[in-house]
Amino acid sequence: MRTAIFVFAGFGLLLLLLLLARAFKPNIAGAARIAVPGFIVLWALVAGVNMWIGVTQAGYALMEELPIFLLIFLLPTAAALMVKWVWR
Repeated sequence: MRTAIFVFAGFGLLLLLLLLARAFKPNIAGAARIAVPGFIVLWALVAGVNMWIGVTQAGYALMEELPIFLLIFLLPTAAALMVKWVWR
């Protein structure tokens, strides 16, 4: 359940950053060009902190947390890259 919450939070953060970029840059392609790289960096940090908490505080092994990290990171990142590709 926690993984699903993180994945949906990633989609929400992507949407928020796209809307903010669109508010400051009326061209949607320009907004995606600004928001997507920033989202990927920010989301990598969030997913990495989640993995670090899972390993250090929850007691999971790194190899147990790695697939969860990849799922949490790659699904919203793939959506962000698709948005950038469609709105280029």
